[in-house]
Amino acid sequence: MLRIITQRTEAETELRRIRDRIHDEQTIHKEATVSEVIQKVRRQGDFALLHYTAEFDHQTLTQADLRVSGAELDTAYQQVNGELLKAIETAHDRILAFHKQRVPKSWVQFGDKDIVLGKRYTPVDTAGIYIPGGKAAYPSTVLMNAVPAIVAGVKRIVMATPPGPDKTINPAILVAAQVAGVEEIYRVGGAQAIAALAYGTETVPNVDVITGPGNIYVTLAKKQVFGKVGIDSLAGPSEVLIIADASASPLYVATDLLAQAEHDQMAAAILITTDSRLANRVVEEVERQLERHPRRLLTEKAIANFGLVVVVDNLKTAADLSNLFAPEHLELEVEEPWELLESIRHAGAIFMGHDTPEAVGDYLAGPNHTLPTSGAARYASPLSVETFMKHSSIVQYSNAALRDVSEAVAALTNAEGLPSHNDSVQVRLKDM
Repeated sequence: MLRIITQRTEAETELRRIRDRIHDEQTIHKEATVSEVIQKVRRQGDFALLHYTAEFDHQTLTQADLRVSGAELDTAYQQVNGELLKAIETAHDRILAFHKQRVPKSWVQFGDKDIVLGKRYTPVDTAGIYIPGGKAAYPSTVLMNAVPAIVAGVKRIVMATPPGPDKTINPAILVAAQVAGVEEIYRVGGAQAIAALAYGTETVPNVDVITGPGNIYVTLAKKQVFGKVGIDSLAGPSEVLIIADASASPLYVATDLLAQAEHDQMAAAILITTDSRLANRVVEEVERQLERHPRRLLTEKAIANFGLVVVVDNLKTAADLSNLFAPEHLELEVEEPWELLESIRHAGAIFMGHDTPEAVGDYLAGPNHTLPTSGAARYASPLSVETFMKHSSIVQYSNAALRDVSEAVAALTNAEGLPSHNDSVQVRLKDM
């Protein structure tokens, strides 16, 4: 059952506990296991991938099975019904339209005395996107990771996803990949997939950036290969925080909380409200819906361990507590959401008003659903086109401009004990 808390100090303690829940799973044993997997993949390549696929995914593959064939890609279209295909295409078009507006532009600035400064954006050469398997299939995650890479101009995009029963991959995932423009797909999951993308094997190419969510082993693997490759983030379990006032519908709020809790047993579902009557009605509605929920056992565990209702005196306190938690998803189910927005500093995605459930953002609103979790919204942002790009500074000085700054350069190089830095300026001035 959802717990109701009315004391701010207790609420702050509980919010910190839930926010930091992922660290409870990051044990030395898991770190060591992931490290061993990565090192074996580095040394043994495809052999290690096949070994770990048999051990962890219980699927016996050959080297030829690692890459999904063109025939399997073609067959996937025949296995997806027209309604789902149309939904995938609609989501793709909306995600594409949004991300096309967010492409950073190179620029140069011409200053006095022939000084030119600027910034040049270029895409990475190769990107790897990881799509989790297991309890569910996530075609939306394929689109959210592939589309920004396509828009960024990445020349080679590869996808890794674990095999299901009989070596299969859910056809919706394969169709979503093709709709987005990705056809190089590898049948491998877990930490071993991340290691393969980072270091390369005989079959799987090494990449420059790895994006996409996964379980604790995938997250730890991304953490360990960071530096060899870029990553999007260290994704923890999903979470929603709803701020609601008396104008909110208990039915809407309860359903939105359950929509988050049904992800997995580590998912967090939190309500902060100024209305105690709403709090009690939401708790009752959650219990009512759980009785017939198709994923009841898993969802109940999430609600029991990481569900919370906090009753506060005013919306300012609600915003303060939300900023402390820095949620992945934040719903403002209040009468004046745009007014409350001014008090929100930390959130991955913000859903405004009573008719904007998080689900529209998960699937087809357009903004990316790969968001910072576990409080990372304090300093991190959603996956975007910029994730697949880097920028270079551009600097050009004329001889006259160099002379103008030569004394300052000399003073700084002298202070730092780097005489050749100063010499590199002076030799140019003597050539005038």
